[in-house]
Amino acid sequence: MSAEHAHIVVFGNEKGGSGKTTAAMHVAVALARLGKRVALIDLDARQKSLLRYAENRLEWCGRNSVDLPQLEGYSVTRTSGGSLDAAAEAEAAEFETILEDVVPRNDFVLIDTPGSDTPLSRQAHAYADTLVTPMNDSFVDFDLLARIDSKNFKVTGPSLYSDFVWDCRKKRLLARRPALDWVVMRNRISAAEARNKRRLSKALDTLSERIGFRVAPGFGDRVIFRELFPMGLTMLDLPLKDIGISLSMSHVAARQEVRELIVTLNLPGVGTETGIL
Repeated sequence: MSAEHAHIVVFGNEKGGSGKTTAAMHVAVALARLGKRVALIDLDARQKSLLRYAENRLEWCGRNSVDLPQLEGYSVTRTSGGSLDAAAEAEAAEFETILEDVVPRNDFVLIDTPGSDTPLSRQAHAYADTLVTPMNDSFVDFDLLARIDSKNFKVTGPSLYSDFVWDCRKKRLLARRPALDWVVMRNRISAAEARNKRRLSKALDTLSERIGFRVAPGFGDRVIFRELFPMGLTMLDLPLKDIGISLSMSHVAARQEVRELIVTLNLPGVGTETGIL
């Protein structure tokens, strides 16, 4: 890919259910509401949840005559038949073609990757300017980032996904590209000051210093984040008439979580104007 205009944000984690799609859609809508040109690429060829989110949004707005910022959505066709190598090659070529099209025309390209290690996911990571790794606030999810001593809960070394990201960073440096900004986003953090929460916080702080990522506040486990999916809406679109959802203090807190994430990501051209979200 020769053209370099859009800033590419990849949402990656080799564990499913970490909140990648929800985070990607909310960041995308936030950027669109700030006047940025945004394209979405969904690399989960089976579920296509991010693409469906964008399609739901367009359909709902058209049916209800509501004018909301829209997003370009793309996905890579799932190849069937033939050898696995041939299928991977065809999908990689289609992904490159999509990038060649959307990068010159947009300010940001957001890529949602599947919750597994696939050639297409690795290809996307190689293009990331910013990598966002949502993780549930548990040592089950942390295990993909680092190994822990069971006696004292100290970090003993990086794990599978961290090693993979480190390899991506080295390749970027060899290609003389800007350094990858890696952000680990903590989701579903308990409000209680539990012992597990403190241990995980300490482990993340230690690991972030060792391998170089930033920790971002994520989203709480709120029904509203999932409830708005069929309409393609996000917390930033509320309040809206005729959707049967009235704003509560929980919803206000959820919107603030989205704002805090946008601020922490510190994306180019996105500054203090997040106050208008």
